[in-house]
Amino acid sequence: MLIGGSLCSFPLFAQQIEHKISPSTGAVAKISIAGDKQDMNWLLETNGRQYLWIVDSHSWGLGYFSETVNGITHARTWKTPVGIAEDGTVTYMSGNIRIDVKRKLENGELKEEYIFTNRGTQNAYLSGIGIYTPFNDNYPDAMTCVNSRTDAHIWAGGNGAYVNAMRMGGKAPHLGLVLQEGTIDGYEVNERNYAAFSNFRGLFSLNPKDMRLKPGEQQKIAWVVFSHEGEEDFRNKVLAHGNVWVEAEKYVIEKGETAKVVLHSNKPLAKLYAQKNGVTVPVKQENGQWIIESKMEQPGDVRFDFYYDGGKNTHAQCLVISGEKELVNRRVNFIIDHQQMNDKSDPRYGAYMVYDNETDELFLNDRPTVSFHDRDEGAERLGMGVLLLKQYRLTRDKKIKESILRYYKFIREVLQDKDYTTWSTVDHKGRNRGYNYPWVANLYFEMYKAFGDKQYLTDGYETMQAMFRHFGYGFYAIDIPISIGLQTLKGAGMKKEYEDLKEDYLKIGDTYIKNSLNYPKHEVNFEQSIVAPSIMVLTQLYLETGMQKYLDEAKKQMPVLEAFGGRQPSFHLNEVGIRHWDGYWFGKYETWGDTFPHYWSTLTAAAYHYYSLCTGDKSYQKRAENIVRNNLCLFFEDGKASCAYMYPNKVNGVRTGFYDPFANDQDWALVYYLLVNGKK
Repeated sequence: MLIGGSLCSFPLFAQQIEHKISPSTGAVAKISIAGDKQDMNWLLETNGRQYLWIVDSHSWGLGYFSETVNGITHARTWKTPVGIAEDGTVTYMSGNIRIDVKRKLENGELKEEYIFTNRGTQNAYLSGIGIYTPFNDNYPDAMTCVNSRTDAHIWAGGNGAYVNAMRMGGKAPHLGLVLQEGTIDGYEVNERNYAAFSNFRGLFSLNPKDMRLKPGEQQKIAWVVFSHEGEEDFRNKVLAHGNVWVEAEKYVIEKGETAKVVLHSNKPLAKLYAQKNGVTVPVKQENGQWIIESKMEQPGDVRFDFYYDGGKNTHAQCLVISGEKELVNRRVNFIIDHQQMNDKSDPRYGAYMVYDNETDELFLNDRPTVSFHDRDEGAERLGMGVLLLKQYRLTRDKKIKESILRYYKFIREVLQDKDYTTWSTVDHKGRNRGYNYPWVANLYFEMYKAFGDKQYLTDGYETMQAMFRHFGYGFYAIDIPISIGLQTLKGAGMKKEYEDLKEDYLKIGDTYIKNSLNYPKHEVNFEQSIVAPSIMVLTQLYLETGMQKYLDEAKKQMPVLEAFGGRQPSFHLNEVGIRHWDGYWFGKYETWGDTFPHYWSTLTAAAYHYYSLCTGDKSYQKRAENIVRNNLCLFFEDGKASCAYMYPNKVNGVRTGFYDPFANDQDWALVYYLLVNGKK
């Protein structure tokens, strides 16, 4: 049955939530927004039609927990109601626990309560609680995604928890959820498997805080689901619903700097105080804001907690580093000292390779993994070479020069054919991969900027020509070297090569305009690292040619890119684009699930940077700087690094929340850090 009512007198995008209840489970089978031209279902279908393994028991409002009584623990679920009252309250029993779910539409919004009651005669401890919230966050194809899929930005911020579900195309209306009672301490991703490849973010569940219930005692989780127009409207509605909003001036801060964290509220807050890593710190109040300003003294994670209204709590997550320049320098030296193949008998001599932080040695790619090519001596590992070249131009360090010249010899003489066909491995087997070409070309153009030899320009030009021969002009490669390629060729007086490459680039740009939001499938059906590279190409073409059509198309695509990034108050999440498969393909632990951050989120930063240069809108430059700073968490004070941070509480029931031990491909984040900060 469709539960709903008449439209209320709200503004256009304050549209009424509609929902459909499953008669067999009592759970929500569909959430939509009245007047939505796409009639988008914001939830996964739980009837097996969308994914065979997503079925009724995964529906919105069902869930699971562990119940411990007298030291004995049982796994529990609730999925079949034992009663449905006249007011619509659905009752479930699981072990000694009764779960009453109450729903009502009020002012066009869906309000839900989950009441957990101990019906037994003994004290019960509930842990690992999960309430399914299966947001429709998956990737069948570009146009389906743009119109009827969501980027779900989850903030498990205690009493200040929320979810901002943005339509992937960036066009309102969007969906929001804000907690009104209880505590959400995390979220889980379930049902990830190889069958959905990298095109399914997974089945979400929100994790309430563990509960201790005496006989007859109950605890409640309550939230409201609403429509909104976008980021600012979402923020305003979170505050209007009586919750708080936390943000930091910066989320990654250098030692010695002062952090500024602000809590906003539309209503007075009683007995508010704050802590930094468990130690009370001063708070000042100004016009509905509670402000912490605290000097950062030691590198490491810093959690700022706000306590208010009789025990409520929310927080922000920041990171302190020794210094941004120091971090880059230590990383570069670590690569030279530990991640370059120095065995002359190995055909990979000179290559930069994966490093295992657990065993403190190069990973030789000599044991079975889920993807040999994602741990090889070429491909994404080229980011190390590009980083070293950028750092060399800043420092003129002879140690870097010696290392990079060996690397160049490996790339040109071993990894590539004479005709510049570019492989991922020294045996030239497996993938002739389109992504490899611009990375190698970038390396060559950087070599010219570092050393001035025109042979490097020829190498860069010919590498791009090889890409066009193999892949044409419709491949959305990552970081096609538009500006650096054209500017270096022109500056060196290589007029023919300049004109030829410019013509090639214009063909790419025109193809991207023709495709517009209908992005073609690549290794993943649809992703942030298809949209961001498109905008990077379009904006650089505008900067190099002044042709308005390229900037116009970039403006059209920008909302799609922006929808991938959330505003949660954590260096793991703030403006970090959603990615959810990289830990599996590139990490040692081969873990599916949300990867926050993943270094390719810095592609968004590069797109914002170029867009700011095109438009003069400095807000995009500020956002770009925020993204690349947040990605510095992937680099450690001793020079080691991690390819991925696995963020959720659990993925497929296994505890996550860790940096993967492989230093693999993450150094592109430092390449874009230098770009965004003017080190070109």
